[in-house]
Amino acid sequence: MRLIATGLLVAMAATFVVTRSLQSLHPAWGFVRAFSEAAMVGGLADWFAVTALFRHPLGVPIPHTAIIPRNKDRIGDQLATFLRDYFLIPSVVARRMARIDVAGAAGRWLANPQGAGGRLARGTSRLAVEVLQSLDQERLGGMVRAMMVARVRETELAPMVGRALSAAVSEDRHLPVLDSLIVWARDALKSNEQLVRAMVHDRAGSILRWTGLDETLANKIIDGLDKLIGEIAENREHPLRIKAEEGLARLAHDLQHDGTMRDKVERLKIELLENPAMQDWINGLWEQARAAMLRMARDPERLLSGKLGEALQQLGHTLESDPRLGRTINRFVRRAVVGAAADYGDTIVRLVSETVRGWDAQTITERMENAVGKDLQFIRINGTLVGGLVGVVIHGVDVLL
Repeated sequence: MRLIATGLLVAMAATFVVTRSLQSLHPAWGFVRAFSEAAMVGGLADWFAVTALFRHPLGVPIPHTAIIPRNKDRIGDQLATFLRDYFLIPSVVARRMARIDVAGAAGRWLANPQGAGGRLARGTSRLAVEVLQSLDQERLGGMVRAMMVARVRETELAPMVGRALSAAVSEDRHLPVLDSLIVWARDALKSNEQLVRAMVHDRAGSILRWTGLDETLANKIIDGLDKLIGEIAENREHPLRIKAEEGLARLAHDLQHDGTMRDKVERLKIELLENPAMQDWINGLWEQARAAMLRMARDPERLLSGKLGEALQQLGHTLESDPRLGRTINRFVRRAVVGAAADYGDTIVRLVSETVRGWDAQTITERMENAVGKDLQFIRINGTLVGGLVGVVIHGVDVLL
Protein backbone atom coordinates (compact mmCIF):
# COMPACT_ATOMS: atom_id res chain seq x y z
CA MET A 1 0.00 0.00 0.00
CA ARG A 2 2.90 2.38 0.61
CA LEU A 3 4.04 1.93 -3.00
CA ILE A 4 0.50 2.61 -4.27
CA ALA A 5 0.14 5.76 -2.15
CA THR A 6 3.58 7.04 -3.19
CA GLY A 7 2.98 6.12 -6.83
CA LEU A 8 -0.32 8.00 -6.80
CA LEU A 9 1.43 11.10 -5.40
CA VAL A 10 4.14 10.88 -8.07
CA ALA A 11 1.47 10.44 -10.76
CA MET A 12 -0.33 13.58 -9.58
CA ALA A 13 2.94 15.54 -9.66
CA ALA A 14 3.67 14.34 -13.21
CA THR A 15 0.11 15.16 -14.30
CA PHE A 16 0.44 18.66 -12.86
CA VAL A 17 3.67 19.28 -14.79
CA VAL A 18 2.19 17.99 -18.05
CA THR A 19 -1.14 19.82 -17.78
CA ARG A 20 0.51 23.21 -17.19
CA SER A 21 1.47 23.30 -20.86
CA LEU A 22 -1.81 21.80 -22.06
CA GLN A 23 -4.17 24.11 -20.17
CA SER A 24 -4.33 26.64 -23.04
CA LEU A 25 -5.41 24.00 -25.54
CA HIS A 26 -8.78 23.21 -23.94
CA PRO A 27 -10.64 24.32 -20.79
CA ALA A 28 -10.97 20.69 -19.64
CA TRP A 29 -7.23 20.57 -19.03
CA GLY A 30 -7.71 23.24 -16.41
CA PHE A 31 -9.84 20.89 -14.36
CA VAL A 32 -7.23 18.13 -14.73
CA ARG A 33 -4.51 20.58 -13.66
CA ALA A 34 -6.56 21.75 -10.68
CA PHE A 35 -7.27 18.15 -9.66
CA SER A 36 -3.61 17.09 -9.88
CA GLU A 37 -2.36 20.24 -8.13
CA ALA A 38 -4.75 19.93 -5.18
CA ALA A 39 -4.25 16.14 -5.05
CA MET A 40 -0.49 16.66 -4.90
CA VAL A 41 -0.88 19.14 -2.05
CA GLY A 42 -3.27 16.83 -0.17
CA GLY A 43 -1.05 13.82 -0.73
CA LEU A 44 2.05 15.67 0.44
CA ALA A 45 0.26 16.92 3.54
CA ASP A 46 -0.94 13.43 4.46
CA TRP A 47 2.49 11.93 3.66
CA PHE A 48 4.05 14.44 6.04
CA ALA A 49 1.44 13.67 8.74
CA VAL A 50 1.84 9.89 8.44
CA THR A 51 5.64 10.01 8.27
CA ALA A 52 5.84 12.40 11.22
CA LEU A 53 4.24 9.76 13.42
CA PHE A 54 7.15 7.36 13.01
CA ARG A 55 10.23 9.35 11.92
CA HIS A 56 11.55 12.75 10.85
CA PRO A 57 10.35 13.48 7.28
CA LEU A 58 13.35 13.30 4.91
CA GLY A 59 15.54 12.97 8.02
CA VAL A 60 15.02 16.63 8.96
CA PRO A 61 14.48 17.01 12.75
CA ILE A 62 11.38 19.18 12.43
CA PRO A 63 9.70 19.88 15.80
CA HIS A 64 6.80 17.59 16.69
CA THR A 65 7.83 14.83 14.29
CA ALA A 66 8.97 11.25 15.06
CA ILE A 67 6.18 11.34 17.62
CA ILE A 68 6.07 7.64 18.50
CA PRO A 69 9.84 7.11 19.01
CA ARG A 70 10.13 10.28 21.12
CA ASN A 71 7.15 9.37 23.30
CA LYS A 72 7.48 5.58 23.53
CA ASP A 73 7.78 5.59 27.33
CA ARG A 74 4.68 7.75 27.69
CA ILE A 75 2.85 5.51 25.20
CA GLY A 76 3.77 2.45 27.27
CA ASP A 77 2.57 4.12 30.45
CA GLN A 78 -0.67 5.27 28.82
CA LEU A 79 -1.27 1.79 27.38
CA ALA A 80 -0.70 0.26 30.81
CA THR A 81 -3.05 2.81 32.40
CA PHE A 82 -5.66 2.08 29.75
CA LEU A 83 -5.46 -1.63 30.49
CA ARG A 84 -5.73 -1.02 34.22
CA ASP A 85 -8.63 1.45 34.02
CA TYR A 86 -10.78 -0.28 31.41
CA PHE A 87 -9.88 -3.98 31.32
CA LEU A 88 -8.35 -5.16 34.60
CA ILE A 89 -11.00 -3.79 36.95
CA PRO A 90 -12.54 -6.79 38.78
CA SER A 91 -16.12 -5.58 38.20
CA VAL A 92 -15.48 -5.15 34.45
CA VAL A 93 -13.77 -8.53 34.21
CA ALA A 94 -16.66 -10.17 36.11
CA ARG A 95 -19.26 -8.69 33.73
CA ARG A 96 -17.34 -9.79 30.67
CA MET A 97 -16.69 -13.26 32.01
CA ALA A 98 -20.39 -13.67 32.90
CA ARG A 99 -21.18 -13.53 29.17
CA ILE A 100 -18.60 -16.13 28.19
CA ASP A 101 -19.45 -19.84 28.21
CA VAL A 102 -15.94 -21.18 28.78
CA ALA A 103 -17.12 -24.69 29.62
CA GLY A 104 -19.31 -24.92 26.51
CA ALA A 105 -16.59 -23.69 24.18
CA ALA A 106 -14.04 -26.03 25.75
CA GLY A 107 -16.47 -28.93 25.56
CA ARG A 108 -17.24 -28.40 21.87
CA TRP A 109 -13.57 -28.09 21.01
CA LEU A 110 -12.46 -31.10 23.05
CA ALA A 111 -15.29 -33.27 21.70
CA ASN A 112 -14.35 -32.55 18.09
CA PRO A 113 -10.83 -31.08 17.96
CA GLN A 114 -10.19 -32.19 14.37
CA GLY A 115 -13.55 -31.10 12.94
CA ALA A 116 -14.85 -27.57 12.68
CA GLY A 117 -12.52 -26.53 15.44
CA GLY A 118 -9.41 -27.62 13.52
CA ARG A 119 -8.85 -24.17 12.07
CA LEU A 120 -9.47 -22.67 15.49
CA ALA A 121 -6.93 -25.05 17.01
CA ARG A 122 -4.29 -24.11 14.43
CA GLY A 123 -5.03 -20.40 14.80
CA THR A 124 -4.94 -20.65 18.57
CA SER A 125 -1.69 -22.61 18.30
CA ARG A 126 -0.02 -19.91 16.20
CA LEU A 127 -1.32 -17.16 18.47
CA ALA A 128 -0.09 -18.95 21.58
CA VAL A 129 3.38 -19.46 20.09
CA GLU A 130 3.61 -15.80 19.06
CA VAL A 131 2.48 -14.61 22.48
CA LEU A 132 4.90 -16.88 24.34
CA GLN A 133 7.79 -15.81 22.14
CA SER A 134 7.00 -12.09 22.09
CA LEU A 135 6.69 -11.62 25.85
CA ASP A 136 9.71 -10.46 27.79
CA GLN A 137 10.71 -13.86 29.16
CA GLU A 138 13.04 -12.52 31.82
CA ARG A 139 10.40 -10.24 33.31
CA LEU A 140 7.58 -12.75 32.83
CA GLY A 141 9.66 -15.53 34.36
CA GLY A 142 10.54 -13.27 37.25
CA MET A 143 6.87 -12.46 37.78
CA VAL A 144 5.91 -16.15 37.76
CA ARG A 145 8.73 -17.06 40.14
CA ALA A 146 7.85 -14.16 42.43
CA MET A 147 4.21 -15.30 42.56
CA MET A 148 5.24 -18.89 43.31
CA VAL A 149 7.63 -17.86 46.09
CA ALA A 150 5.12 -15.38 47.53
CA ARG A 151 2.41 -18.05 47.67
CA VAL A 152 4.74 -20.51 49.40
CA ARG A 153 5.87 -17.84 51.87
CA GLU A 154 2.27 -16.97 52.72
CA THR A 155 1.25 -20.60 53.16
CA GLU A 156 1.92 -22.25 56.53
CA LEU A 157 3.13 -25.67 55.49
CA ALA A 158 3.26 -27.45 58.85
CA PRO A 159 -0.53 -27.80 59.40
CA MET A 160 -1.05 -28.87 55.79
CA VAL A 161 1.65 -31.52 55.99
CA GLY A 162 0.36 -32.62 59.39
CA ARG A 163 -3.20 -33.06 58.15
CA ALA A 164 -2.01 -34.96 55.08
CA LEU A 165 0.20 -37.22 57.20
CA SER A 166 -2.58 -37.80 59.74
CA ALA A 167 -5.02 -38.76 56.97
CA ALA A 168 -2.45 -41.09 55.41
CA VAL A 169 -1.79 -42.86 58.73
CA SER A 170 -5.48 -43.21 59.58
CA GLU A 171 -6.20 -44.75 56.17
CA ASP A 172 -3.04 -46.96 56.13
CA ARG A 173 -1.69 -45.13 53.09
CA HIS A 174 1.66 -44.88 54.86
CA LEU A 175 2.19 -48.66 54.82
CA PRO A 176 3.58 -48.82 51.25
CA VAL A 177 6.06 -46.10 52.22
CA LEU A 178 7.20 -48.06 55.28
CA ASP A 179 7.48 -51.23 53.21
CA SER A 180 9.57 -49.39 50.65
CA LEU A 181 11.85 -48.05 53.39
CA ILE A 182 12.29 -51.56 54.80
CA VAL A 183 13.17 -52.95 51.35
CA TRP A 184 15.58 -50.03 50.86
CA ALA A 185 17.21 -50.77 54.25
CA ARG A 186 17.72 -54.43 53.34
CA ASP A 187 19.22 -53.53 49.95
CA ALA A 188 21.44 -50.91 51.57
CA LEU A 189 22.69 -53.49 54.09
CA LYS A 190 23.54 -55.95 51.34
CA SER A 191 25.30 -53.28 49.29
CA ASN A 192 27.41 -52.16 52.25
CA GLU A 193 28.40 -55.46 53.86
CA GLN A 194 32.07 -54.75 53.16
CA LEU A 195 31.73 -51.38 54.86
CA VAL A 196 30.28 -53.03 57.98
CA ARG A 197 33.07 -55.64 57.98
CA ALA A 198 35.70 -52.91 57.62
CA MET A 199 34.19 -50.93 60.51
CA VAL A 200 34.18 -54.00 62.80
CA HIS A 201 37.73 -54.88 61.75
CA ASP A 202 39.02 -51.36 62.44
CA ARG A 203 37.38 -51.17 65.85
CA ALA A 204 38.21 -54.69 66.98
CA GLY A 205 41.21 -55.32 69.21
CA SER A 206 44.38 -56.91 67.93
CA ILE A 207 43.47 -60.19 69.64
CA LEU A 208 40.12 -60.38 67.84
CA ARG A 209 41.77 -59.61 64.53
CA TRP A 210 44.54 -62.21 65.18
CA THR A 211 42.04 -64.93 66.04
CA GLY A 212 39.69 -63.97 63.17
CA LEU A 213 36.84 -63.32 65.56
CA ASP A 214 36.33 -59.88 64.03
CA GLU A 215 35.08 -61.54 60.84
CA THR A 216 32.76 -63.77 62.89
CA LEU A 217 31.46 -60.75 64.79
CA ALA A 218 30.87 -58.85 61.57
CA ASN A 219 28.93 -61.82 60.14
CA LYS A 220 26.81 -62.01 63.29
CA ILE A 221 26.02 -58.29 63.10
CA ILE A 222 25.09 -58.46 59.42
CA ASP A 223 23.00 -61.61 59.89
CA GLY A 224 21.26 -60.10 62.93
CA LEU A 225 20.40 -56.89 61.11
CA ASP A 226 19.18 -58.80 58.07
CA LYS A 227 17.02 -61.02 60.25
CA LEU A 228 15.62 -58.01 62.11
CA ILE A 229 14.74 -56.25 58.87
CA GLY A 230 13.10 -59.42 57.56
CA GLU A 231 10.99 -59.78 60.68
CA ILE A 232 9.89 -56.12 60.43
CA ALA A 233 8.95 -56.66 56.79
CA GLU A 234 6.92 -59.82 57.45
CA ASN A 235 5.27 -58.91 60.73
CA ARG A 236 2.90 -55.94 60.61
CA GLU A 237 2.71 -56.05 64.43
CA HIS A 238 6.45 -55.91 64.99
CA PRO A 239 7.33 -53.58 67.91
CA LEU A 240 9.68 -51.47 65.78
CA ARG A 241 7.06 -51.06 63.07
CA ILE A 242 4.53 -50.04 65.72
CA LYS A 243 7.04 -47.57 67.14
CA ALA A 244 7.55 -46.09 63.66
CA GLU A 245 3.79 -45.69 63.17
CA GLU A 246 3.45 -44.08 66.58
CA GLY A 247 6.24 -41.71 65.66
CA LEU A 248 4.47 -40.75 62.43
CA ALA A 249 1.21 -40.14 64.28
CA ARG A 250 3.02 -38.02 66.88
CA LEU A 251 4.76 -36.07 64.11
CA ALA A 252 1.41 -35.43 62.40
CA HIS A 253 -0.03 -34.14 65.69
CA ASP A 254 2.97 -31.90 66.41
CA LEU A 255 2.91 -30.42 62.92
CA GLN A 256 -0.68 -29.33 63.47
CA HIS A 257 -0.67 -28.29 67.13
CA ASP A 258 2.90 -27.82 68.42
CA GLY A 259 4.01 -24.21 67.99
CA THR A 260 7.69 -25.08 68.30
CA MET A 261 7.46 -27.69 65.56
CA ARG A 262 5.53 -25.32 63.31
CA ASP A 263 8.15 -22.62 63.81
CA LYS A 264 10.90 -25.08 62.89
CA VAL A 265 9.08 -26.03 59.68
CA GLU A 266 8.57 -22.35 58.78
CA ARG A 267 12.26 -21.57 59.36
CA LEU A 268 13.24 -24.56 57.25
CA LYS A 269 10.84 -23.40 54.52
CA ILE A 270 12.36 -19.90 54.46
CA GLU A 271 15.90 -21.30 54.42
CA LEU A 272 14.99 -23.52 51.49
CA LEU A 273 13.38 -20.66 49.56
CA GLU A 274 16.44 -18.47 50.08
CA ASN A 275 18.87 -21.22 49.15
CA PRO A 276 20.47 -20.52 45.73
CA ALA A 277 20.04 -24.15 44.70
CA MET A 278 16.29 -23.94 45.39
CA GLN A 279 16.05 -20.67 43.45
CA ASP A 280 17.83 -22.29 40.51
CA TRP A 281 15.39 -25.19 40.71
CA ILE A 282 12.41 -22.81 40.66
CA ASN A 283 13.94 -21.03 37.66
CA GLY A 284 14.28 -24.39 35.96
CA LEU A 285 10.63 -25.17 36.68
CA TRP A 286 9.53 -22.02 34.85
CA GLU A 287 11.81 -22.70 31.88
CA GLN A 288 10.58 -26.29 31.66
CA ALA A 289 6.96 -25.14 31.87
CA ARG A 290 7.53 -22.53 29.15
CA ALA A 291 9.26 -25.06 26.89
CA ALA A 292 6.41 -27.53 27.45
CA MET A 293 3.82 -24.86 26.63
CA LEU A 294 5.68 -24.01 23.42
CA ARG A 295 5.85 -27.68 22.41
CA MET A 296 2.13 -28.14 23.00
CA ALA A 297 1.29 -24.89 21.24
CA ARG A 298 3.34 -25.83 18.18
CA ASP A 299 1.78 -29.29 17.88
CA PRO A 300 -1.82 -29.30 19.21
CA GLU A 301 -2.74 -32.40 17.15
CA ARG A 302 -0.07 -34.47 18.86
CA LEU A 303 -1.39 -33.36 22.25
CA LEU A 304 -4.88 -34.54 21.31
CA SER A 305 -3.81 -37.96 20.05
CA GLY A 306 -3.60 -41.26 21.93
CA LYS A 307 -5.06 -42.03 25.34
CA LEU A 308 -4.83 -38.42 26.45
CA GLY A 309 -6.83 -37.34 23.40
CA GLU A 310 -9.51 -39.94 24.13
CA ALA A 311 -9.77 -38.76 27.72
CA LEU A 312 -10.03 -35.14 26.62
CA GLN A 313 -12.75 -36.02 24.09
CA GLN A 314 -14.71 -37.81 26.81
CA LEU A 315 -14.33 -34.74 28.99
CA GLY A 316 -15.62 -32.60 26.12
CA HIS A 317 -18.75 -34.75 25.73
CA THR A 318 -19.33 -34.54 29.48
CA LEU A 319 -19.06 -30.76 29.43
CA GLU A 320 -21.56 -30.59 26.55
CA SER A 321 -24.11 -32.89 28.20
CA ASP A 322 -23.89 -31.78 31.84
CA PRO A 323 -25.13 -28.18 32.28
CA ARG A 324 -24.58 -28.23 36.03
CA LEU A 325 -20.92 -29.13 35.57
CA GLY A 326 -20.66 -26.38 32.95
CA ARG A 327 -22.10 -23.79 35.33
CA THR A 328 -19.69 -24.91 38.04
CA ILE A 329 -16.67 -24.62 35.72
CA ASN A 330 -17.79 -21.24 34.37
CA ARG A 331 -18.22 -19.94 37.91
CA PHE A 332 -14.79 -21.25 38.89
CA VAL A 333 -13.13 -19.71 35.81
CA ARG A 334 -14.92 -16.42 36.40
CA ARG A 335 -13.77 -16.27 40.02
CA ALA A 336 -10.24 -17.28 39.06
CA VAL A 337 -9.98 -14.60 36.36
CA VAL A 338 -11.51 -11.92 38.58
CA GLY A 339 -9.17 -12.93 41.40
CA ALA A 340 -6.17 -12.77 39.08
CA ALA A 341 -7.24 -9.31 37.88
CA ALA A 342 -7.58 -8.14 41.48
CA ASP A 343 -4.35 -9.71 42.75
CA TYR A 344 -2.05 -9.33 39.76
CA GLY A 345 -3.60 -6.53 37.70
CA ASP A 346 -0.99 -4.01 38.83
CA THR A 347 1.78 -6.53 38.11
CA ILE A 348 0.48 -7.12 34.59
CA VAL A 349 0.17 -3.39 33.99
CA ARG A 350 3.72 -2.86 35.24
CA LEU A 351 4.93 -5.68 32.97
CA VAL A 352 3.36 -3.97 29.93
CA SER A 353 4.82 -0.58 30.83
CA GLU A 354 8.31 -1.94 31.53
CA THR A 355 8.28 -4.07 28.37
CA VAL A 356 7.49 -1.06 26.18
CA ARG A 357 10.11 1.01 28.01
CA GLY A 358 12.62 -1.75 27.33
CA TRP A 359 12.08 -1.57 23.56
CA ASP A 360 14.37 0.70 21.58
CA ALA A 361 12.87 3.40 19.39
CA GLN A 362 13.45 1.42 16.19
CA THR A 363 11.67 -1.65 17.55
CA ILE A 364 8.52 0.16 18.67
CA THR A 365 8.45 2.15 15.42
CA GLU A 366 8.58 -1.00 13.30
CA ARG A 367 5.96 -2.80 15.39
CA MET A 368 3.54 0.12 15.40
CA GLU A 369 4.05 0.75 11.70
CA ASN A 370 3.45 -2.91 10.87
CA ALA A 371 0.29 -2.87 12.97
CA VAL A 372 -1.37 0.23 11.49
CA GLY A 373 0.77 1.07 8.46
CA LYS A 374 -1.70 -0.25 5.89
CA ASP A 375 -4.53 1.89 7.22
CA LEU A 376 -2.26 4.93 7.29
CA GLN A 377 -1.39 4.42 3.62
CA PHE A 378 -5.12 4.42 2.86
CA ILE A 379 -5.25 7.81 4.60
CA ARG A 380 -2.59 9.05 2.17
CA ILE A 381 -4.55 7.73 -0.80
CA ASN A 382 -7.80 9.24 0.45
CA GLY A 383 -6.05 12.56 1.14
CA THR A 384 -4.72 12.64 -2.42
CA LEU A 385 -8.11 11.90 -3.97
CA VAL A 386 -10.10 14.18 -1.68
CA GLY A 387 -7.61 16.99 -2.24
CA GLY A 388 -8.01 16.52 -5.98
CA LEU A 389 -11.80 16.70 -5.77
CA VAL A 390 -11.59 19.87 -3.69
CA GLY A 391 -9.26 21.36 -6.30
CA VAL A 392 -11.78 20.55 -9.08
CA VAL A 393 -14.60 22.18 -7.11
CA ILE A 394 -12.57 25.34 -6.46
CA HIS A 395 -11.49 25.56 -10.10
CA GLY A 396 -15.09 25.10 -11.21
CA VAL A 397 -16.22 27.93 -8.98
CA ASP A 398 -13.46 30.15 -10.40
CA VAL A 399 -14.58 29.35 -13.98
CA LEU A 400 -18.20 30.11 -13.21
CA LEU A 401 -17.34 33.39 -11.53
